[in-house]
Amino acid sequence: MNPNDYQFWQMVSSIVIAVTFIVMAIALLWIALTVRKVVATVNNLEERVGPLITKVDAMSVQGKEISVHFNEISANLSIATKYLAESTELIKEEVVELKQLVSEGAITAKDKVEMVSRTIDRTHDQVVDTTEFVNQKIVVPAREIAAIMAGVKRGLEVLFAPAPKQIDRVYTEDEMFIG
Repeated sequence: MNPNDYQFWQMVSSIVIAVTFIVMAIALLWIALTVRKVVATVNNLEERVGPLITKVDAMSVQGKEISVHFNEISANLSIATKYLAESTELIKEEVVELKQLVSEGAITAKDKVEMVSRTIDRTHDQVVDTTEFVNQKIVVPAREIAAIMAGVKRGLEVLFAPAPKQIDRVYTEDEMFIG
């Protein structure tokens, strides 16, 4: 191929584009896997926090019952319960925000993967078209020229081959040995 030819650079650019999109696809797949791990972690955290919230609520009820019997402990327990309830609300809010962030990230990653897939399909079609073009415009004519040249060479060899020797004498055994 000639580096000054337009088709050469078109083929090179198609290859570079294909490699770039493969790298992009790998990066987006990595991002999707990371988002999937974050979603799993958030779900796991939510599952673990749920029983804690239930236990905190149970502790709150028990604290109120104990406060009837112990007035001093009641004040301390109600403050602790208040802080636990606030913490629980904060945790719930953070979990909701994390779930929303992760779902947005998953949607974005899915869109990007679809875009890369379309781009890879388009690049593949361009590579196939370029390959077919090169095959039709370069490879097929080159084969035909090679076949013609081989025929011309054989014809010239036959025309200019030395005449075979006449067998008009007896050859010695050493002259007849081939090898």
